[in-house]
Amino acid sequence: MSEPRDALETRWSSRLRRGGREAWRAALGLLYPPTCIACQAATGEPHALCAACWSQVRFIERPFCERLGTPFAVDLGQPLLSPAAIADPPVFQRARAVAEYDGTASLLVHRLKYNDRLELARALGGMMARAGAELLREADVIVPVPLHRWRLWWRRFNQAMALAGAVSAESGLPCDPFLLARVKRSRRQVGLTKAQRQENLQGAFRVPVEARARLKDKRVLLVDDVLTTGSTANAASRALLRGGAAKVDILAFARVVRES
Repeated sequence: MSEPRDALETRWSSRLRRGGREAWRAALGLLYPPTCIACQAATGEPHALCAACWSQVRFIERPFCERLGTPFAVDLGQPLLSPAAIADPPVFQRARAVAEYDGTASLLVHRLKYNDRLELARALGGMMARAGAELLREADVIVPVPLHRWRLWWRRFNQAMALAGAVSAESGLPCDPFLLARVKRSRRQVGLTKAQRQENLQGAFRVPVEARARLKDKRVLLVDDVLTTGSTANAASRALLRGGAAKVDILAFARVVRES
């Protein structure tokens, strides 16, 4: 039985459009060859790192602390908690990050955050989705760490929101940036001790009343660009749990392993 004419035309039209898009991408590739997102050297595909820059990233892989995600120097062959996680358990359940915050990783975060390089969010978010695959499988919703409205106005965009959107697109998990609000204009955390960071962030986050029904009993994956002492992650997680979340995990692109 022959295929109906309408269906045949639709199929061929779809093929022509797809072929046209592929030809356009090939033409763009000739005019603007893909380059490394860190050093601008030539790469085989867009939104990627060259081999040299890739080798300079200290990726965080097992063995690491199952709670904090900090790497261990020795693999003891079983899941373990670090002394820091045992002595001072975090509010969140688990934290994961792509890489240690130094070298190429810190350069990429800085460019995204301060140089308006929003296109980097796609590449970093893709790496985050792979590093946080186990967390994404168990989560119901992605929530970016919010900025206070005045800092958002000054910076023009929220880098955590850009990364959360990229992780959502990569994983298919919904992102809801309105489940958590930053209601206190706190000082910058750079240079503060852990105790000062905790005090600085006290009461900084809140779940809006109108969002509580959407948040109730949800397993949240909280996304940020960098995890330092965990003070921001703890404060935001505490607010989400008080607002009705079942649990909170953390996913960042980079984390500070050895603070200077």
